[in-house]
Amino acid sequence: MKAIVFEKFGPIDAGKLAECARPEPSKNEVVIEVHAAPVNYVDLVVTAGKYQFAPPLPFIPGKGPAGIVSSVGSEVAGIHVGDRILGMAETGGYAEFARIPAKDCFKLPQSMSFAEAGALSLAYDTAWFALRDRARIAAGDNLLVLGSTGAVGRAAMQLGRAMGAKVIAAISSPARAEAARLAGADAVVDLSVDDLRENFRKQVFDVTDGHGADVIIDMLAGDPFDAAIRAIAWRGRMVIVGFASGRIPTVKINYLMLKNMEISGLQVSDYRKKRPDMMLECYRELFQLFEDGKLDLGKFVELPLAEFADAMRMVEQRTTLDRVVLNPKITDSRQSTQ
Repeated sequence: MKAIVFEKFGPIDAGKLAECARPEPSKNEVVIEVHAAPVNYVDLVVTAGKYQFAPPLPFIPGKGPAGIVSSVGSEVAGIHVGDRILGMAETGGYAEFARIPAKDCFKLPQSMSFAEAGALSLAYDTAWFALRDRARIAAGDNLLVLGSTGAVGRAAMQLGRAMGAKVIAAISSPARAEAARLAGADAVVDLSVDDLRENFRKQVFDVTDGHGADVIIDMLAGDPFDAAIRAIAWRGRMVIVGFASGRIPTVKINYLMLKNMEISGLQVSDYRKKRPDMMLECYRELFQLFEDGKLDLGKFVELPLAEFADAMRMVEQRTTLDRVVLNPKITDSRQSTQ
């Protein structure tokens, strides 16, 4: 089979398209024929060797591929050859076939395409756990999303709206305001303003009638974190999902007492390992919301495996607001039907 292989950690160009042995399932695994593999920001972190769980070299990157089951292990129950599934693999998605633990496989609704499943993968389960578990979001909450135009940010806005929250998107420039509103924001606040520490808080209080943000989902950290924490409401909950700005901030714990606020972190792969029951609950709700027409997964760009480097650079350089998906079934991006 064809796959993208990294023999060493490093820049995107360290990867290459190669011929590899087709995987075989162990007794508790399935193998899928991959039809869509999402390209996520975390893939860049993994291939650079900066992720907290470094895969053994050489490895095939790619989390959360979707496809058709081609073989199952001897002790797998409830999954059969021919089933359409989303497989929440930690690696291996950038390939024609991927091996996935059966407990991490979720059958797709018939109305969901593989590309849509790839667009939902990793971003929406991350956002779900941030909102449902860590932040305990409630209808009527003011939800502030930092990194709103990224995959997890868009997912958080879509889910926040479906869960009854007022959604506030933090944008990097006024030019992204319309995209944020189309993605589900009820209001936008601008991170590019002068004196961010003071002016950002004012913007948030202005759009919440002086209340502040009940829930903050933060993919950026750095200066946006420092500004956003000052805009949190009494008993507010802030969830740290990433550090895309590059700087890991600190906070004085006495500040938490002033507003009876909480700050928590989220590493979603831990839930797959430690709470598969909650992961099943997550995907049941996500698929139901999709079937009920309450999730707009947005547009996506499908590229063939051979164009993986272009796909990863699109995510790295943020040259598109669309979800980027690798499709091993096409050989030219012009073949995409999406």
